[in-house]
Amino acid sequence: VQLQASGGGLVQAGGSLRLSCIASGSIFSINTMGWYRQAPGKQRELVAAISSGGIKIYSDSVKGRFTISRDNAKNTVYLQMNSLQAEDTAVYYCKVNLVPTYSRSLLDYWGQGTQVTVSS
Repeated sequence: VQLQASGGGLVQAGGSLRLSCIASGSIFSINTMGWYRQAPGKQRELVAAISSGGIKIYSDSVKGRFTISRDNAKNTVYLQMNSLQAEDTAVYYCKVNLVPTYSRSLLDYWGQGTQVTVSS
């Protein structure tokens, strides 16, 4: 199983970016998909997550600005980030909770991270 994240970059404050994360490989089913971020010197934190049934949760710091969505047919999760602020600068990681074809257990897989830099 592999997760490929993309969409990061450099943007001015107030701008927008859209992150994507594609899960591929020996996947039986996917449960929760989410995005985390880690800024320099800080712990990794949850940004947003979406369940298989479409229930979404957001951190307080991004509510109203970020939108998480998923395309189950494509095993893909998205993060639309609007009104970006300098405090959003971080490496963003996707995490997918899934059952691989070779196991009956729910396992967590992480993407490689994509850098988001917001200039003020």
